[in-house]
Amino acid sequence: MRISIAQINYHIGNFERNRELIIEAIRKARAEKADIVIFSELSVSGYPPLDLLDRIDFIEKCRTTVNEIAAECRGIAAIVGSPTVNPNTSGKKLYNTALVLSEGKVIFSANKALLPTYDIFDEYRYFEPEKKFPVFEFRGLRLAITICEDLWDEQHFDNEFEKRRLYTISPMEELAKQNPGLVINISASPFSWSKTGPKAEIFKAKARKFGIPVIQVNQTGANTELIFDGASMIISSKGEIWKRLPFFEEAFFTFTTDELMEGSDAEGDARTEPVELIHKALVTGIRDYFTKTGFKKFILGLSGGIDSALTLALAVEALGRENAWAVLMPSRYSSEHSVTDARALSETLGVKYDIISIEKPFSAFGEILGPVFEGLKSDVTEENIQARVRAVILMALSNKFGCILLNTSNKSEAAVGYGTLYGDMAGGLSVLGDVYKTDIYRLAAWINREREIIPSGTISKPPSAELRPDQLDTDSLPDYRILDAILYQYIDLQKPAERISGEGIDRAMVDRVIRMINSNEYKRYQAPPVLRISSKSFGDGRRMPLVARY
Repeated sequence: MRISIAQINYHIGNFERNRELIIEAIRKARAEKADIVIFSELSVSGYPPLDLLDRIDFIEKCRTTVNEIAAECRGIAAIVGSPTVNPNTSGKKLYNTALVLSEGKVIFSANKALLPTYDIFDEYRYFEPEKKFPVFEFRGLRLAITICEDLWDEQHFDNEFEKRRLYTISPMEELAKQNPGLVINISASPFSWSKTGPKAEIFKAKARKFGIPVIQVNQTGANTELIFDGASMIISSKGEIWKRLPFFEEAFFTFTTDELMEGSDAEGDARTEPVELIHKALVTGIRDYFTKTGFKKFILGLSGGIDSALTLALAVEALGRENAWAVLMPSRYSSEHSVTDARALSETLGVKYDIISIEKPFSAFGEILGPVFEGLKSDVTEENIQARVRAVILMALSNKFGCILLNTSNKSEAAVGYGTLYGDMAGGLSVLGDVYKTDIYRLAAWINREREIIPSGTISKPPSAELRPDQLDTDSLPDYRILDAILYQYIDLQKPAERISGEGIDRAMVDRVIRMINSNEYKRYQAPPVLRISSKSFGDGRRMPLVARY
């Protein structure tokens, strides 16, 4: 059998575009004499459609689009993903379905059984889980068609308190009893830098366990905060990666089952550095956020610090220098080298920049509030006024000229509340909100790997908000190396305080950091959407009560 796999960047609810991309791939597969072409999970609607699934017109549009795609399947079959209506009178109203289309109609369907409700996933809110697991015979080959999580049943919760399988049933165990010759898994699996290796190992282990080749087709591109890495895999029955499609790119590949069974021309599993993947993920996330919302231009405040410098470099790579606008907003506390570094970066990247001093509006606020603040010392209030003045300027320019304000805060700052609500936390998209400060430096080094783009002075100088004389981040926070080690263990690994350890870490410091994290939940609740590159990002994937004492 000749098989094509199509790794495509879909757009939620953009049925016309999704249909065109799918049909274009079907025609390409037919031209390459493929018998069947495989697409990813919910490819018809885009993933994740969330509460659009509650709309009758949305579901009807899915059905109509499936029929239009089926009409193109003449002399070739296609596997697409779409929500379908549950015909039963009990249970959720929809299934998450893989549909086999051929000669103008649906000839087979397989519904998703394991519906994730952890992290950013909430599929049981919409879908009924399947309890039957038939195989599909096509051109003499028995196919076990699964959907994403259905092949992830052996992942474990793994911490100091419990080690257990996540699910009580295994779709593949049931399918294996029917002697399939090939496993097909259609996925919409978001990127997490720490999960690329373990994810591949799960699929490889399945192939080895059952002695059956596995084809996993994932989508690429980004939808709001979720970034999909593609990296679709074809795995031999020995559990070896025979072919892996590129990360963060649309791709198309045709092969024969004979080639796969024989293991000829196997590529192996090329390793990619996490920093390179994170870089590609962030560029993809920025590009698709703008492309899919219909915006082109962005604006940001360029302080001379490493966070805003990295954000600008990433956004220029994603959107082009012609769509960039950097605004330098020095205050009485800004150092000369900060302004110099910000200008140097803007000129290196060839982007438009303006310098707007905040001295007059800051002084005006001092005069207005002076009578009310009489007798009180200057404190964080005055620091926050500066940040909020900058936000007002940036949002005025954003409104007037129709460009999205990019937020430049990092995950370390967001975690401990080291940022000003309605000030430097403002923006339409948080580019670095899931990147710890120590990883900011690694990304800057990656961008500078061939030539200096981000000025060396920006990278080497001690981090400072420059909101008071001689201010350093370490005046308020532990060294970022120590802080990030605590944050990673507490937030990403969810360790309790007494189990957090490492060089330079003591219990008093851990307790202090945790208090800062917990007391600033309200700030993160009001933050812009954060591009997700880890398995525990702030936003939908981390749901904490605002009013709690724990």
